[in-house]
Amino acid sequence: MSTLEIKGLVASVAGKQILNGIDLVVRSGEVHAVMGPNGAGKSTLSAVVMGKPGYEVHAGEVLLDGVDLLAMPAWQRAQAGLHLVLQYPSEVPGVGLADMLAEAYRARGRSTDDLVTDVAAEAERINFPVALLDRSLNVDLSGGEKKRNETLQLALLQPKIAILDELDSGLDIDALRDCARRVEAATNETGLGVLAITHYNRLLEELHPDHVHILVKGRIVASGGPELADQLERDGYEAFSGGEAADETAATSALDDLFAI
Repeated sequence: MSTLEIKGLVASVAGKQILNGIDLVVRSGEVHAVMGPNGAGKSTLSAVVMGKPGYEVHAGEVLLDGVDLLAMPAWQRAQAGLHLVLQYPSEVPGVGLADMLAEAYRARGRSTDDLVTDVAAEAERINFPVALLDRSLNVDLSGGEKKRNETLQLALLQPKIAILDELDSGLDIDALRDCARRVEAATNETGLGVLAITHYNRLLEELHPDHVHILVKGRIVASGGPELADQLERDGYEAFSGGEAADETAATSALDDLFAI
């Protein structure tokens, strides 16, 4: 059983405070959905927890099984069991998927003997064309193919906790279904804990949340079960923002984009 604890997290980027005290606890096998308007701080939350450069933490803690993640660089957080599925996956010319995964396996003390077989089996499971496995990482792939590739990596690396930064962004119905169902299967098969950041309810039709949190102006303003996402679908963010969400969007969305990979 693993636990990701985010306590009183306050953080800024480019001199602008974005997170204003975030408290979340994600345990093995749980799916937590974080929903909010543009500029609410969703991508900033994922970046700060994962250790992306350019963000400053002013207060709070981020613990994985009691270990202080904020004291670690991003690669050590990954080795500790944290994984980020990027909203905009990077293209890495000259580096193959199998080569990248082999390095990740070795860094974790895992054998690579069955890696090629495991990659092919996982690709088939999520309908990722085997012909694309020999390409440089994410190079010349469509948006849906990149997200399938990211999901494949998540499944093979078997982290303790995964942060999905808008996994559904740019996906068609089939790709969304394949990726979301694979992540949900991992919650049962390996006990993966999931923090899923999304704008829309459509992801949660396939990746079924145990808890839903509404993030507005860098604060969680409501938490509940799956029914909270249904309420959001009916009433919109205005019901949770007190009319302030639009101003925050204008102020912060460009900052989130500024540091997008």
